[in-house]
Amino acid sequence: MTTRIAMWSGPRNLSTAMMYSFAARGDCRVVDEPFYAAYLAQSGAVHPLGDEVIASQPTDPDVVAERLIAPVSEPLFYQKHMTHHMLPDWPYSWMGRVKNVFLIRHPARVIASYAKKREAPQLSDLGFLQQAEMFKSVADPIVIDSSDIRADPPVMLQKLCARLDIPWTPNMLSWPSGGHAADGVWARHWYGAVHRSTGFDSAEGALPTLDSAYARIVDAAMPSYEALAKFKLT
Repeated sequence: MTTRIAMWSGPRNLSTAMMYSFAARGDCRVVDEPFYAAYLAQSGAVHPLGDEVIASQPTDPDVVAERLIAPVSEPLFYQKHMTHHMLPDWPYSWMGRVKNVFLIRHPARVIASYAKKREAPQLSDLGFLQQAEMFKSVADPIVIDSSDIRADPPVMLQKLCARLDIPWTPNMLSWPSGGHAADGVWARHWYGAVHRSTGFDSAEGALPTLDSAYARIVDAAMPSYEALAKFKLT
């Protein structure tokens, strides 16, 4: 029996490092943002390397969903998902067959990081509203804050494994530099820092200072972030 873990976050939220962490266990299959091509094809959103992304994955969300619950040989199947990739009329019933984890990060940190890779982000690009809605729609959701992971990776990953009812292994604390075979084709634009890494970054410092336009996005995102933060692992 395979334990399937759907990790839901927005961009710039330790999500790739978490995928590498689970891949390093040795007993886990991973998949990188499987709905990305379908999202771009059906939403018309313009993203870096968009044509390559669309060509690299199925663009039918039903096909993607079926693959996420199809049999695999590994004991664990870790699925890295972006909440803003899920459009309202897409299939959601498959989420009842996975363990849903919500990876959160303070909006100011997300926006400061995202803006370095793609200018003028909108609230809808960052997944906060979608994440809060999805959290309310699943049974027994788990919430973990990326800042808490960076502050103490062994403790927080052990707590996450306990909630998932899977064994903890210190293999999750490090990985080879240079990326992973499961990386999406978009990795060369977005994953530079994590490709240079061999483990989790150190604890985060003070919140970044943002200009007024970005500060307004933070204000709009904070209620969604705070709603989930009430339930985070501590």
